[in-house]
Amino acid sequence: MLSILTLWMVFVVNFLALGLIWAYVMASYPSFEAARFWTGSAFAGAGGAAVATLRFFTDSLVPLLGAGTLLIFAACLAAMGIKRFYDQPVSWRACALISGLSFASLTFFIVGYDSVSMRIFIYSLGQALPLALTLKLLLSGRQDHRKNPGARLAGGVAIIIIAIYVVRAVGGLFHIGGDFTFAQSNPLQWVLVLALIFLAMAWNFGFLLMAIDRLRNEVADLALLDDLTGVGNRRHLLQRLTEECARSERSGAPFALLVIDLDGFKAINDTHGHAAGDACLQHFTLMTQTRLRPGDMLARTGGDEFCVVLPASTLREGAMIARRILDVCRDDAKACVGPDIPVGVSIGVAQWTPEIGAFPDRLMAAADHALYAAKKDGKNRHAVYDPSPPLAPGYEAVLEQAMRAHA
Repeated sequence: MLSILTLWMVFVVNFLALGLIWAYVMASYPSFEAARFWTGSAFAGAGGAAVATLRFFTDSLVPLLGAGTLLIFAACLAAMGIKRFYDQPVSWRACALISGLSFASLTFFIVGYDSVSMRIFIYSLGQALPLALTLKLLLSGRQDHRKNPGARLAGGVAIIIIAIYVVRAVGGLFHIGGDFTFAQSNPLQWVLVLALIFLAMAWNFGFLLMAIDRLRNEVADLALLDDLTGVGNRRHLLQRLTEECARSERSGAPFALLVIDLDGFKAINDTHGHAAGDACLQHFTLMTQTRLRPGDMLARTGGDEFCVVLPASTLREGAMIARRILDVCRDDAKACVGPDIPVGVSIGVAQWTPEIGAFPDRLMAAADHALYAAKKDGKNRHAVYDPSPPLAPGYEAVLEQAMRAHA
């Protein structure tokens, strides 16, 4: 036959196992702040459950006071971990307030006025409140505009846990199921404790899924970034261009693309070394980003070649952004003194048209031909591709026509 003491020991073992798992995650991924709170929550829960077992070896109610406070503190830490997962600030003051008020209230109803039902009510409220405060975050199921199934699992489990504590509080106030205390051994208490053991594991399993999904997304993001400059790489550019082409094909709204090449970059590498060349690429990236708008995307496609995707922009607006980039590079070159290396760029500008359709390579070809015209006209300038000739099969030959260069 089951006993409440045995179930509390299972609680201790489960929380310790969870604490070790979270400690490993915390050590392996130091920047993942949520793991620190979930590690602390698991060990605090194990400590609270261990203290609760002392109630079976003494007539004192002090173990219940310590256990209740520790378990409420564990719930607060878990809620703080959820907030850090969503990059929201945490409040130790709120944690201390919930834990402190719970401790003071439990103490009063142990020492000042002995009331089992009120102790059950206070403990249930202290456990449920931190969970309820994070439900909105969990049930939104999104982080950085990405769905997170683990968060929804944790949110659903949290609702069930809250419901159990509400039922327990009501049962304690109206003496349903005896004294309705976890220290009493009867079938109803066995069911509740077993349910909470299972739900605590499921809740933390939801957190683990949240962590796995976050880390997987970070790895995926790294695969789309250029190691040297930190902007998008060619793969990311092609993904973005494919999305923009599909969106424009549905709506008919244009967008623009800049193709940028650093003038004389090979000579910089040959004369000053590759470290100086890398520094020039990084410096150019920083300068360019100061001239882009929110939503514009800068990507390095290889070597000294860059592209800028300009959503919802016409050819004229693309040319305006190109002039901004040229101006900042020219101003920087004029300010160079001593060992500073000036950076000059040539830029090709093209706009999506219905003839391009869902084929980003056609748009890139148009911008490349505009870039070639800028290079041919003396470099350190931009050129635009006139989209009036239709892009059709054999479009590469057509792209040779209708180029306008601008100093």
